[in-house]
Amino acid sequence: MQRRAFVATALAATQVQGANERVRLALVGSGGRGRYVAGFAKENPHAQYVATADVYLPNAEAAAKQLGAAESVQDFRRLLDRKDIDAIIVATPDHWHATIAILAARAGKDVYVEKPLSYSVVEGRRIVDAMASTKRLIFGGTQHRSAPHFAQAADLIQSGYIGPVKYVRIWNYVNWHPNAISQVPDSAAPPGLNWDMYLGPAPKAAFNQRRFLSTFRHYRDYAGGTITDYGTHRFDTLHQIMGLKGSDAAPKAVSASGGRLLLQGAGDNPDLLQVTYEYENFVMSYEGVNFNGHGGGLRTPGFKYYNQVGTQDLPNGMIFYGTKGTMLAERVGFEIYPEPTGRDGNLPQCQPMTVVARDATREHAMRFVDCVRGAQTANATAESAHMATNIGHLGNIALRTGKKLQWNAKTEKFDAPEGNALLSRTPRPEWTLI
Repeated sequence: MQRRAFVATALAATQVQGANERVRLALVGSGGRGRYVAGFAKENPHAQYVATADVYLPNAEAAAKQLGAAESVQDFRRLLDRKDIDAIIVATPDHWHATIAILAARAGKDVYVEKPLSYSVVEGRRIVDAMASTKRLIFGGTQHRSAPHFAQAADLIQSGYIGPVKYVRIWNYVNWHPNAISQVPDSAAPPGLNWDMYLGPAPKAAFNQRRFLSTFRHYRDYAGGTITDYGTHRFDTLHQIMGLKGSDAAPKAVSASGGRLLLQGAGDNPDLLQVTYEYENFVMSYEGVNFNGHGGGLRTPGFKYYNQVGTQDLPNGMIFYGTKGTMLAERVGFEIYPEPTGRDGNLPQCQPMTVVARDATREHAMRFVDCVRGAQTANATAESAHMATNIGHLGNIALRTGKKLQWNAKTEKFDAPEGNALLSRTPRPEWTLI
């Protein structure tokens, strides 16, 4: 069976055969998110799971049972040379994404990579380069790209419906105060866990439950915190709605404030991060707050917002401020509020609008299967996922340096050596696999 070949620039199909054939899948990273996404991919009638992998073998075994896979393994490398696997879904902790994606592409597999695409800027670029050199599809798990309402929002903004947009605000709020991630003592790793492989390229550390499973993103060793977790989706949508691609989907300058100000307990990623990004034609402000769940923004009575737990909170959002109106967009829909005319009766207005939608993870995972078999084009490539993920990386680096940094999107370098020193890290020698 000859699979679809992709070129890095246009991802145009050069050969397509077997569009009605079965796509044989493996899941690498079989925790809750991995099983969630993999389950949606299985809803595509052309999908069949062959194997699952996880350094914590009980997770791999549970996923194999759920997905109907015949084999579960602890080391993903056992899957790379198998000719009965066409594509791999990667849903490991962030620090493993690049290694698995690149090795899988080199082995001739197409790859779905959960967000964020990479642990660092340099790793992300290496994933993009691997897509180009291997001619395999590396598909970003940025599911907003498969949501019709965001495409509609992009059409409205780019057509000037709310007027020129020069300021955008994006935020993620969740209240973990005071000790939702309280410290626990180091202990022995549970049976079935290869802890050294879990750490992989990250620094050596004793096993601690907080470094594992659902709380690993609180640690800089494995992830970038809220901004690369929740933020990446919304940065990708910012680029989509504003019509930015390639090096245009990058700021010219970035500055940040915040730190770990309130949360006690495990982890070292900031609990408050405010970042200002200066793009070519607009400014974007990002807020990541871990000790308050209210968020902010315009609200329509009766509208149920994403992850809302009360009646007035709006924990995640994107607001586009135009001269004729304001758009509040989220993964459950968008709303347009006309610009008030009380100050000037001649002020141009747009018409109000409310569009109700839902999360598109199901559609995105199913689309990946269709892309592998050549039935659809890829709407979330490694390049677009890399540019979105970079926004979070740049914000974290600006905070750590304490400086306003100038960014060159073509060279992917800062104007300051202390910023460039944080674009990558040296992996542990025994886990330098790419």
